[in-house]
Amino acid sequence: MDFLKIDEGFLQELHAKAHQNVRKRINFDLRTTPADTSQRMLNAMETGTDVPIHRHEDTAETTICISGKLDVVFYNQLPNGQFKEINRVLLDPSGGSYGVQIPKGTWHTVFVHKPSMIFEAKDGRYQSK
Repeated sequence: MDFLKIDEGFLQELHAKAHQNVRKRINFDLRTTPADTSQRMLNAMETGTDVPIHRHEDTAETTICISGKLDVVFYNQLPNGQFKEINRVLLDPSGGSYGVQIPKGTWHTVFVHKPSMIFEAKDGRYQSK
């Protein structure tokens, strides 16, 4: 039986790769076959990573913080194209705050306070824009 054990050693390997990556983050695809059209991944993020404000127009996003500490920041887009912060949710499993469900079409980003590992899930196949 082939299985993936997600333990501290595995997460440390992902963090080491994220630390070396110029973007200061790296994801690990959890899909098991090319026929799997979901998006399920682990995302290791180091402090200093810059995740642009974005939205997913066709799917909600589930984000669960496995370790670390980060804010999920929500925005409204103003008529001039600028963004106004409207809310932020601290994810910190050591403090009992584990995850957030981001509604479809909601503008958001993350701010990493300390190296963090999140599990992300979205519907449908990944499509680059």
